[in-house]
Amino acid sequence: MPRRSSKPNRGYQIADQIQRDLAELIARELKDPRVGMVTLNAVEVTPDYAHAKVFFSLLTGDPQETEEALNHAAGHLRNGLFKRLHIHTVPTLHFVFDRTTERAADMNALIARAVASRAKDEDPT
Repeated sequence: MPRRSSKPNRGYQIADQIQRDLAELIARELKDPRVGMVTLNAVEVTPDYAHAKVFFSLLTGDPQETEEALNHAAGHLRNGLFKRLHIHTVPTLHFVFDRTTERAADMNALIARAVASRAKDEDPT
């Protein structure tokens, strides 16, 4: 039977700490020109802490190139995390481009068009 942690939110705490430390490591130590203005949106850690899925978004640049560069540097970043985190297992990092902000912008544009179209239909002039 798997051992239960004494802290029920431990996984979330570890994920938050990984997100903070990775943001600092990427900004200070990663010199790859393919990695530009990266924002780490979320980190999901498996229950055994073996893997972490890191969701990121970009201000500018090619998402696919940035994802490749981050996954290429994952070993170096994991080593940096190992020095900072005080846990037995530092997870293997998997970077994934997060399209949530793009989808939100698309939805906002659709809503704005629908509202504008409705306003034109209701205008009695």
